[in-house]
Amino acid sequence: MKEKTKKRFAYLKDLLINPKRYFTKIVADGNMEESMLKAFLYGLLGGVLVLLLRLIGGATITISSVFTAIIIVPVLAVALLFVMGGLLMLVSEITGGERDWEIAIKGLASIFFIYPVILVLNALAFNCTSMWIISLLVDIYVLFLFYNISLYCMRGKKSNVIIVIAILALFLATVYATDYRIGWFMLKNTTATLACLV
Repeated sequence: MKEKTKKRFAYLKDLLINPKRYFTKIVADGNMEESMLKAFLYGLLGGVLVLLLRLIGGATITISSVFTAIIIVPVLAVALLFVMGGLLMLVSEITGGERDWEIAIKGLASIFFIYPVILVLNALAFNCTSMWIISLLVDIYVLFLFYNISLYCMRGKKSNVIIVIAILALFLATVYATDYRIGWFMLKNTTATLACLV
């Protein structure tokens, strides 16, 4: 148990501090089921944590909210894995990287531990200012991870990867600078976003 925990922390440390060391080890071995299961389980964990936060906050827990937490959110996590996989394949094509769907899915699945963290952080936003701060920090970190997967996992040409990530960052900045941010915030936390409209 102690050894397993130690390996888990080493894995997280590599992702946060030395992503190159981790992502360059990802190879295609024909086992995509594990990646889908990982996305589903992290989605389930995120859904349950958000449900618990709402319960602690005094919200009424309905059958609908329970169904959303244990079924809808995990299924959306798997769907998100494949949507992001498609985007990663497009980026890889543009940057001259790997054209292997399995490597893209495995690279993304390896960082899905942040999915429940993102869901919880979004749920913790309680007003417009906190929504802005949390949303910005999360989006910047997701871009950082996407850069590392594109560069080290998909082995795209560095200069091209930087250009693509810069374009994505510019698009994100445009969203934040316009009223489109309201729709983006709504996807994350409706209650906190409504405070931005007052």
